[in-house]
Amino acid sequence: MSHEIRIVRGDQLPPEEKPLPRAAVTPAKVRVRKSEGAGVAIDWADGASSSWSFAFLRNACPCATCQQEREQTGRAAGEPKPKKQEVFAMYEAPARPTEVTPVGRYALQFTWNDGHTSGIYSWEYLRRLDEPRLEALAVAGKAEESL
Repeated sequence: MSHEIRIVRGDQLPPEEKPLPRAAVTPAKVRVRKSEGAGVAIDWADGASSSWSFAFLRNACPCATCQQEREQTGRAAGEPKPKKQEVFAMYEAPARPTEVTPVGRYALQFTWNDGHTSGIYSWEYLRRLDEPRLEALAVAGKAEESL
């Protein structure tokens, strides 16, 4: 069995694999709104802010099992599973953490009300989840400046 090893310079990496600046992945303030069921909000050291609902975070679980399931079904991180068409749909409780635990100084781990506990949400993973929204805001800001 042979393996190919490729050495790639940082400027040759695709955008989603390029390292983010330290301030972009260092939280200045983290708010987990567990009792309200609202979600997680982070103010980053670089001045940006991000927020996610618990439902989005559960659907974006970074564990290997959840990532593989999303790849097989073609869902993006955070996108909900399609609902089965049933005559009498069973009630499904909204995603909420029963426990939130810091993992060292680099991540959060949730114990979800459906019993799932495998995902470790690193600061970098959370920041990358919010990149499309931040890019859209930047583009909108540039469009307003040109008016």
